[in-house]
Amino acid sequence: MHFSLLFLALVAGTALAGDFVPQKPADLLDPQPLALSYSGFRRGQYPDRGQGAKNPSRKEILEDLRLLSGSAGIRLIRLYDCRENSRTVLELIRSEKLPLKVMLGAWLNAEISPHETCDWVKIPVPKEVLAANRKGNEEEVKRAIALTKEFPDVVAAVNIGNETLVDWNDHRLSVERLAGFLRQAREALPQPVTTAENYAAWVRYAKELAGVVDFAGVHTYPIWEKKTLSQSMAFTLENLAAVQQALPGIPIAIAEAGWATTASEFPEEANEKKQARYFKDLLEWAGKNHVTVFWFEAFDEDWKGDPNNPQGAEKHWGLYDLDRKPKLAAREVLPGLTKTKK
Repeated sequence: MHFSLLFLALVAGTALAGDFVPQKPADLLDPQPLALSYSGFRRGQYPDRGQGAKNPSRKEILEDLRLLSGSAGIRLIRLYDCRENSRTVLELIRSEKLPLKVMLGAWLNAEISPHETCDWVKIPVPKEVLAANRKGNEEEVKRAIALTKEFPDVVAAVNIGNETLVDWNDHRLSVERLAGFLRQAREALPQPVTTAENYAAWVRYAKELAGVVDFAGVHTYPIWEKKTLSQSMAFTLENLAAVQQALPGIPIAIAEAGWATTASEFPEEANEKKQARYFKDLLEWAGKNHVTVFWFEAFDEDWKGDPNNPQGAEKHWGLYDLDRKPKLAAREVLPGLTKTKK
């Protein structure tokens, strides 16, 4: 975490007037608090981030969706873009009459060069690339609106942009530009609309975002911020309380929270036992406080992170591994959290 966001996080924590105030049941996106982030990419597969995609087959996606909506008892999943893979998910949910709803995402690429603040971008992004991204982002938001209108029975909420305001990421936008996209989606759609951001970005840009979202989609990752398991829940609740205080009257959903099971970055904390404990503690709290949690994520994805580091945390957040085998949290905790099963 860069100093600017660390400073904001500390300010948010010290400025709290109290604990997180429980929400109302109506603030949930689905009656069941647990939802999952889903991409579905298996070995050798990856999304389009500029060089084309290698998507899972319809058969593979259907296998995943049947697993999630069947024995896992999941009723709501989060998708991250409006490309071919996401359309297939929506089509299969409808055609197979699966008991699933979707928070559909619009993936926004960099309109501001992040080379001065993002560790893995070393040189300025060419102006022509930023201009192309700007046009592409406009098209992506239009796709999100069109897909939502095409699948109103499947899309429960819409998320525009993923961590586009934090200075350490590689796909930054101005808050004004993001707010414009959010207004566009809200004016066109009856479904609730949000953006997904780190908790500190929500606090920093609360004034600009408060009038253009229906709820706040907050990311919180204690393990990424060097918190131990014993510190994890207190840290997460501090994050959420800070956002709640900054955005009074606006419901909060956890758009991402998770715990890696393997990680060269923090090997002492990353394992299945600790993932299961944080998963259990967070979801039990969410049930009592009426907060939707999109657990990150359904399945491990080996395309993420450094291709030369198979032990990197980015690859190991799933409740299930790459082969769709359940980890400890899925075997022992998940059945007690999902109220209904197919």
